[in-house]
Amino acid sequence: MDFENVIVEKDGVIAVITLNRPQQLNALSYGLFKDLSLAMQELDHDDQIRVIIVTGGEKVFAAGADIKEMAERGPFDERLQERLAYRDRINKISKPVIAAVSGFALGGGCELAMSCDIIIAAENARFGQPEVNIGIIPGSGGTQRLTHLVGKHRAMEMMLTGEFMSAADAERFGLVNRVVPVELLMEEAKGVAKKIAAKPALAIKAAKEAILKSANLPLDEGLDFERKTFWLLFASEDRSEGMKAFLEKRKPQFKGK
Repeated sequence: MDFENVIVEKDGVIAVITLNRPQQLNALSYGLFKDLSLAMQELDHDDQIRVIIVTGGEKVFAAGADIKEMAERGPFDERLQERLAYRDRINKISKPVIAAVSGFALGGGCELAMSCDIIIAAENARFGQPEVNIGIIPGSGGTQRLTHLVGKHRAMEMMLTGEFMSAADAERFGLVNRVVPVELLMEEAKGVAKKIAAKPALAIKAAKEAILKSANLPLDEGLDFERKTFWLLFASEDRSEGMKAFLEKRKPQFKGK
């Protein structure tokens, strides 16, 4: 998997994607979104990979969109539409995705982190949606996801003032799962990934899908989806093995079937 704007490394059942535009503070250009989307799709179809980690390195996660590139676009620019299409594909990855955030996660960078399933933040992480400062609003889910995560009033303050949120506040208000020292960021992210990877793959995929549905469906429809998914898992070999192992007081041997 050779890409210009991201680096992909595999560590057993875990894949790490590192955004790779350090001179531009990992600004989210069209090329980066394309490479990230294609890399994630390939990993999503790789049977050996169970969990994906997205990071930007120790200094910065992503400091926002590539404004120089975006300034040249009009409202109906085909390249801008393609960029959003690649962004949408990232949102549809079926495997668990962990964001390991160090440094700035601003604008599109904050939106990318929020679109992941779990966020582990380093102590130096800073989150924000400062698009108002350049005359626009978040365009990749920021107004919706941030509001769901931290509440209307706090989201309003962040997006209307353009101010940043510290890692400590992000944890306090529910934007991130936990905060760790910078030097322990990847170790913590991989530790969480290994715990997830040890679980039955079908149940993990079903749980992720059901949780994501909860944000978009009325409660009764969400409960109906959950119930149907619950019963479907009873047809899996892993469900049978998991319950049998529990009763026999031994470690289950899951096969992803």
